Amino acid sequence: MPIKIDMLRVFRAVAETGSLAHAAEQLGRTPSALSMTLKQLEDHIGTALFETQRKSHLTPMGRHVLSEAQAELAHFDETVLRIEKLAKAKSGLVRLAVTPSFAQAFLPPVLKRFHAAHPDILIELRDMDSAAVLHELNNDLADVAVATLPERPGFQRTLLFSDVFGVVCPRDHHLQTDWDKLTWADLEGENLIANGLCQQIQAPAFAPLLAQSRMMVHNTASLLALVRNGQGITVLPKLVLSPTEADLVFLPLRGSNAQRQVHLMHRPVSALMPHVRAFLSFLKDEQVT
Repeated sequence: MPIKIDMLRVFRAVAETGSLAHAAEQLGRTPSALSMTLKQLEDHIGTALFETQRKSHLTPMGRHVLSEAQAELAHFDETVLRIEKLAKAKSGLVRLAVTPSFAQAFLPPVLKRFHAAHPDILIELRDMDSAAVLHELNNDLADVAVATLPERPGFQRTLLFSDVFGVVCPRDHHLQTDWDKLTWADLEGENLIANGLCQQIQAPAFAPLLAQSRMMVHNTASLLALVRNGQGITVLPKLVLSPTEADLVFLPLRGSNAQRQVHLMHRPVSALMPHVRAFLSFLKDEQVT
């Protein structure tokens, strides 16, 4: 008998609860039915998954199978959820994976116009760093991606805009004095909080500053909270800092041409669903300032 998804679900429930009775209650089935399913799974694998009949301790093979079952079931459940969302959306689903700054500064007017024209299309939006955006796209978990992205076979990449790097610090920070003359050299001795975008800065004067940093923060909200509370300064693209931010300021760097490039990436247009192509047309019509 081949391994079925139900076998893995039963095994996971028993392994995680440590009891046939608790797993049966969770799954809405009888303990005897679960016991029979587990026996079928163990017979197929050819070895025991539990050390005792009490099902409270896994064998080494059982621990390995549990890890694999958890991953497979998570993928299966996510697939089912996406299918159900697509069916519910009537006219389709558009899955977006974008950076937080793009989601905040650029997407709202696009989504407003798109929903007015296509009210039945469901939008699924995820905001994350560029590495995570690329992962979503590579694993077919996103239809449209916006981030700093490398070329990839099988995808179309378009440069949307370039965003200049500068210093982000509290509004009352001393670097604001003569801010129009601020250079990389003025950051020497400052407590620089590094972030994932710093790797995109190729300026030779920035390299020693980054090497001296003793804190790396990848989450933008956490990073800005630390800067806001006086833990240090950071270097970010201009659009990352919301115009509504009252406690922080963006200071440009004189003589610096350090920029991040933000790309739009997706499968070839001919391979996209009509509703995804419709969204792309709205996205490309919007101008970033």
